[in-house]
Amino acid sequence: MGRGDGSGRIVSAPSADDTGAGILHVDMDAFYAAAEVLRDPTLAGKPLIVGAPEGRGVVSSASYEARRFGVRSAMPVARALRLCPTAIVVPPQIDRYVALSNQVMAIFRDVTPLVEPLSIDEAFLDVRGVRRLWGSPGEIARMIREKVKTETGLTCSVGAAATKHVAKMASTISKPDGLLIVAEADTRRFLAARSVRALWGVGPKAADALESRGLRTVADLLEAPTPVLERALGPAMADRVWHLSRGIDPREVTTERVEKSVGHEETFADDVDDPRVLRSELRRLGDRVAARLRAHGWEAGVVAVKIRLSDFTTFSRSQTLAEPTSVGQRLGETAIDLFESVSRNLPVRLIGVRGEKLRPSGSGALALWDEDQDWRRVEDALDGATARFGKGVVTRATLLGPGRAGGGVPSHPRPPHRT
Repeated sequence: MGRGDGSGRIVSAPSADDTGAGILHVDMDAFYAAAEVLRDPTLAGKPLIVGAPEGRGVVSSASYEARRFGVRSAMPVARALRLCPTAIVVPPQIDRYVALSNQVMAIFRDVTPLVEPLSIDEAFLDVRGVRRLWGSPGEIARMIREKVKTETGLTCSVGAAATKHVAKMASTISKPDGLLIVAEADTRRFLAARSVRALWGVGPKAADALESRGLRTVADLLEAPTPVLERALGPAMADRVWHLSRGIDPREVTTERVEKSVGHEETFADDVDDPRVLRSELRRLGDRVAARLRAHGWEAGVVAVKIRLSDFTTFSRSQTLAEPTSVGQRLGETAIDLFESVSRNLPVRLIGVRGEKLRPSGSGALALWDEDQDWRRVEDALDGATARFGKGVVTRATLLGPGRAGGGVPSHPRPPHRT
């Protein structure tokens, strides 16, 4: 299994059998870092970190040269620099990355209309219906890699297989700048040699549970009795792993992506232990989530909060609402209730609010009365003001404080000064 730093990389020979491998997973290589090298070629071949260069920022992306020192995405930049002191840190330029992503996705759609973006830098492609136009799956994968390189200057890695799950595994193993083809008839043999940690959807805790029972490879899973898997993972996860380990994955490439959740989170510039500041931040995040829900015509049936303490201990709590909503006041109040249900003995480093179980607005049965009617009117008016004058013009009074009046809330708010 290839690792995040590119070691252990496996690629296919030009003559590799691609029979039945009509699903491609295309993944851009260290996308943000590669985009920065494209902007400034003097960064090529150097350990590069994309992230906030000061404060409490985290690594958004890292070049393979930096990854070989142990630098990983979502790691605090300060820790990344301790691991790799010679790394160059550049701030992220999201607008530039989005523009490049749009260019890459357009290349994919020129090849096949069946493109399912997973994120800004990866997508599934179903090429089974375009073989008469472009050739076999292997030929199409090579063409895509060449077009991406020629038209954008970026490299990508491609996995080709009979299912989405195996295609994604194959692209990971081939990184960076590689192509790995798994013919349909070779699926079981390919999977059997992999670590249980390589299965898409098996996280660290599930992998630990399996390995503690001596189940270290997919071959071990194939021989394990179902009750053993259920005791390790629970019935639902055990059933999923049983199918994936056998190459059974009926999921099709879907071009319409339905959002599963909408969320916002903040990492504070300094750890915060003032409950008033934390409640205020939860309300602000609840308002941001609600505004995004309304903008896209969704309502959330579940509210979830994420709390990370100064020692990086992280808690998650969620609550199902009596009625789905896109009202920020309701989301914020629920988030505060969830937050206060968590016992904390340390200051808070990060806090987040998320709306889950989304459904189209107004798709449910009408209630006899609307408890949020007044707040709904207020927030409709705020949406109108935002559309006309821009973000940050109108906000809650509780969010105004030193350094905040007259503008939007800062990205990394500090607790109020105490005299």
